[in-house]
Amino acid sequence: GASEQLIGSLRHAVCVTPLFSTQVLSEAQHEAGYCSFYEECGRNPLINGSLITPIVPCYDHSRARRLTGNHYKRLKEVCPMLDRGENNTYACCSVQQLQSLETSLTLSKAVLVRCPSCSENFAHLHCINTCSPDQSQVVNVTKVMNVTYLGRTREAVVGYQSYLTASFGEGAFNSCKNVKIPATGGYAIATMCGRYGASLCTAQRWYDFQGDSSNGLAPLDLDFKLIKEGESSEPIPDGVIPYNGKALGCNETTTSGGQACSCQDCVESCPSVPNPPPPDAPFTIQGADGVLVICIIIFCVLMLFFRIIRPEEVTCIDRNSLAAQDFLSLLFRRWGTSVSLFQVLLASAVVVAALAAGLISLELTTDPVELWSAPNSRAREEKNFHDTHFGPFYRTNQLILTAPGRKGHIYDSLLFGPQNFSGIISKELIIELLELQQRIQSISFFSKDLNRTATLADVCYAPLNPINSTLTDCAVNSLPQYFQNNLDNINAKVEMTELGVTKEVDWRDHLIYCLGSPLSFKDITDLGLSCMADYGAPVFPFLAVGGYNNEDYTDAEALIMTFSLNNYARDNPKFKVALQWETEYLKVVQDYQKNPKANFTFAYMAERSLEDEINRTTAEDIPIFMISYAVIFVYIVVALGEYSSCSRILVDSKFLVGLGGILVVGCSVLSSMGFYSWVGIPSSLVILQVVPFLVLAVGADNIFILVLEYQRDVRRPGEKREEQIGRVLGSVAPSMLLCSLSESVCFFLGALSTMPAVRSFALYAALAVLMDFILQMTAFVALLSLDARRQDNNRCELVCCVKVSKERPRKPNEGLLLPLMRKYYAPFLLHTFTRIIVYFKYLNKYFEVGVPVYFVTKKGYNFSTVAGMNGICSSVGCDQFSMTQKIQYAANYPDRSYVGIPSNSWVDDFVDWLNPASRCCRIYSFGENKGKFCPASESSFLCLTKCMATPPDGVLRPDEAEFKRFLPDFLGNRPDLQCPKGGLGAYDTHVLFVPPASRFMAYHTPLINSQEYTAALKMSRELAYNITMSMREVNNTSPDFEVFPYTVTNVFYEQYLTIVSEGLFNISMCLLPTFVVCCLLLGLDLRSGLLNLLTIIMITVDTVGVMTLWSIDYNAVALINLVTAVGISVEFVSHITRSFALSTKPTHVERAKEATANMGSAVFAGVAMTNLPGILVLAFAKAQLIQIFFFRLNLVITLLGMAHGLIFLPVLLSYFGPGVNKAVLLKLQQARGEENREHKMKKNFYDNISYEGSEQKQHPNSHSMNPSTMNRHTRDDKIDHF
Repeated sequence: GASEQLIGSLRHAVCVTPLFSTQVLSEAQHEAGYCSFYEECGRNPLINGSLITPIVPCYDHSRARRLTGNHYKRLKEVCPMLDRGENNTYACCSVQQLQSLETSLTLSKAVLVRCPSCSENFAHLHCINTCSPDQSQVVNVTKVMNVTYLGRTREAVVGYQSYLTASFGEGAFNSCKNVKIPATGGYAIATMCGRYGASLCTAQRWYDFQGDSSNGLAPLDLDFKLIKEGESSEPIPDGVIPYNGKALGCNETTTSGGQACSCQDCVESCPSVPNPPPPDAPFTIQGADGVLVICIIIFCVLMLFFRIIRPEEVTCIDRNSLAAQDFLSLLFRRWGTSVSLFQVLLASAVVVAALAAGLISLELTTDPVELWSAPNSRAREEKNFHDTHFGPFYRTNQLILTAPGRKGHIYDSLLFGPQNFSGIISKELIIELLELQQRIQSISFFSKDLNRTATLADVCYAPLNPINSTLTDCAVNSLPQYFQNNLDNINAKVEMTELGVTKEVDWRDHLIYCLGSPLSFKDITDLGLSCMADYGAPVFPFLAVGGYNNEDYTDAEALIMTFSLNNYARDNPKFKVALQWETEYLKVVQDYQKNPKANFTFAYMAERSLEDEINRTTAEDIPIFMISYAVIFVYIVVALGEYSSCSRILVDSKFLVGLGGILVVGCSVLSSMGFYSWVGIPSSLVILQVVPFLVLAVGADNIFILVLEYQRDVRRPGEKREEQIGRVLGSVAPSMLLCSLSESVCFFLGALSTMPAVRSFALYAALAVLMDFILQMTAFVALLSLDARRQDNNRCELVCCVKVSKERPRKPNEGLLLPLMRKYYAPFLLHTFTRIIVYFKYLNKYFEVGVPVYFVTKKGYNFSTVAGMNGICSSVGCDQFSMTQKIQYAANYPDRSYVGIPSNSWVDDFVDWLNPASRCCRIYSFGENKGKFCPASESSFLCLTKCMATPPDGVLRPDEAEFKRFLPDFLGNRPDLQCPKGGLGAYDTHVLFVPPASRFMAYHTPLINSQEYTAALKMSRELAYNITMSMREVNNTSPDFEVFPYTVTNVFYEQYLTIVSEGLFNISMCLLPTFVVCCLLLGLDLRSGLLNLLTIIMITVDTVGVMTLWSIDYNAVALINLVTAVGISVEFVSHITRSFALSTKPTHVERAKEATANMGSAVFAGVAMTNLPGILVLAFAKAQLIQIFFFRLNLVITLLGMAHGLIFLPVLLSYFGPGVNKAVLLKLQQARGEENREHKMKKNFYDNISYEGSEQKQHPNSHSMNPSTMNRHTRDDKIDHF
């Protein structure tokens, strides 16, 4: 959390200069062995509001003192670089000054001690100013004043200059500039360079900030002068000699035995690490896109192939094909003839009711994790481990606010010069933002779960006071936090003089400073305000503003406000409280958004927003779906009607048949949902939205095929209505079975998917399609028979007691579509020239840092051993390829690793916390707490003992007993100015004792799209695996020890790692049965099966291509739709393929024409024209999910299916379709011979049609003719009745 950054608050602490003094009075003397000041004179009267008491030295031009006894001992401890041996060491500081110097240095060492040479250089610098025996040659006192202390008035130094050579000054700076603060991942130098931060900090700026008394830590004004050899921009006082000591390099050992700094704190210490290999180059052929070139070559080859191929008759197990067709036709004919109307309808209703009753226990899955991540997936298991041991990632509720059109201004700051302020960084809008923030913070509501009024404090993330949190403990990150959410601080202004210029400073000066130095407890203006948030932690600029370039924060385009809540398990009562607070939060934000006086345009979200959006999708778009289904219903009713005359509209309409067809679809979906509810397989809103559309497409097609075939048929002489329906059913039901069985098996195999949403969809869809076919063969056939009886008796629909006098026409009804397809479309499509041609863009814009990524360690690693600590840490003495160091190496290549900020490390900060150079870890020396941990806030008088002694080699490591004793104290220690390394808030939730586990937080780079999230997941896993392998080599590490990366988004984006292979597997599992079933039901007709399969594959591939062109992301929802596409493609393709295979026309082209006209018209009316009106209505849906994955994708699937099934497939069949089935042809020839004999006997009966009662008599050859072609007299037409 943001509280982790508190450790960096030492920025000022680091800048404290022990006893600063130096500046030259006109009569002052500068000579070797003389002091400029000595002893302490009391408090500096010129400084108010300092964070520590500003004690200044007495002005005293005297000889340096020779040190002996305790005085010498203290100097040797604090400033060992000035030690020349006892009785031979001189200095210009008293024992009291040494004590104050040590206290001041302790503040800085808390963050610099990681790098011994930096820490020693820093101490060296201030020891020279305070204690050098040649002090008067180094410092030049510029300001003195009378100070009364303990009743004694003396001259005190309140300002001086310190002269250093540039080589020493810059050398000391260079040794410190890369020292890290593990808790923040940032640089310690950023806390010591004022407004410049780490990136713009230089040696001079570093020293300037340390000597600035307005920083809250420096006790006087100290002006550092860095003098380059042979150069000086201003005269040096006579006698002054710039100090030219040796500054240690960060890769050098110290005089006290300290080791070189680690690689993370010192670039020069880094081993040679090869650069990562460049990314694979794209596949090209002679500089052109390789895939494109290959596609062009294939196209040309196929074009040539088209030119040389000639149709051939192929005989392949013709008798098996005929036997399969005869068996299926006979089976369905007998069923259609013997079906008992009312009993079948009743039995169907009972079965549907029994299955649908399971809907009582229907469970809808709305949790996105449960929907898109398999329970046994790696990301899911890692999430469960993390959430179980460390708690779920905190809940984020966020607003991103902009103010388009507002003019900015340039502010001429006294301290910072001209600064550009964008329109949104204005006092008016900051106050408005504060008011909105306070409204949200003051939300209260009655909670049934708590049985009392609940507030934000009940559920907020409060890193520094997690037990008894108040509203001011809650982590709220926003720009007003730089003013501690205090209106008086925002309105504060004061006159300030800088370099002789007096000017007013206000909120803008404070803000500029805080955006660059968010860890400051006090700004450098005379306002003297803190930059820390009211809850005690810093607010980093990327959490408060967005849309800026480089580090021009005041030119930002957006303000960001974030409320962080604790996350709870779903069975924890506080989970519902958090949800309720977020609901109230959304109400406040939405009410504010509706306020016409609001000056912000903004986007907002709550942690619950994703789940709410999934639910809202259904709630708000249910009317759209209802309208869509209504449009489809109206179309079916209208399209199924015959309409021979106006007077028979109510007789020939098919309202009840259309309604029955829709009810069959609805009942099949309800039956499927009810069955799986009984079984205990949960449903989802995706299923509710996709499955009905799928089943409707399949069901409507079968309805049209059956009804249109019946309408085109003419009852034979002596044939009863049931027999006619049975004969028609025997003709078309095998084709319906082929499609339905293919689709059902396809979806059942799709249930092998590891994605929960895809698996449940496939199961629901498979059973729904199967139930749809069963109900069509039973209930719908019965309903059609009842409707046929009504129509035969000329009774009107809905009012069956009313009859019309006009008789039904005595000829088959081809409707409008069939003649058009036969006479115009099919001949044009299959023209020789035509058939060759036919064959062939608020979150990403404004965020400047990515999501946190935790590297989590499982049990099996011993942190308490020296080897264990060294394998983790990245400070002095740690392994060069330790865990955190490897993450640092990865962060050096953010464009490849997607690691933007390296990980924090509680091990490093724990070791620094233990270091006796700081006052963090001490032990009570007496009293009731004797022997216990003593926090830094306690007086040194009470706590005289350090937790650990200074190690001789400078590498401090606790033994196992010390580790286990002090680690809980570290984790419970709240960081403050005296000890910024306390672990409370930063690490208390990062370490688990039983079982031993830990986590280390880094940050990804800003991730924009699913490709980058997926790549970040992949790279972090590779990094974690590399870390795991190296940590297993540490002594006593378990061989099954593991490190894994955890990001809250992993469970959503893991699917993209395998979605291509997952998609190929699922689609292949769907394609396989379409081929197998087609071959089997066509009597092992391999060629028809392959052509059928090829066309379906092309529809699927083209759908993926159009998805790219229309910005439809390939994800799990898209995969569901692609699986659906296979199912719908079967409807577009298989009927026509079967019709072609069974045609006995003499040529491929004629057979393709016949199949296109007869079956293509039913497919066009039943699938394409059924889907399109309903799909187009979805364009008006509000939810993006519906618009993209249901409107766009279903439209693409339908149009491509229609294009391939009605354009490409007939052409394909005309070239490569199977030859005429000779067994079928032989049977027809034999039948024709028999018909000819009967014709000679009854030639007077030829072309005469009569009706006896309700039975129809006609041409004797009509029983062998396709009813849809009764009015055609060619030889080929007579034998074409399949």
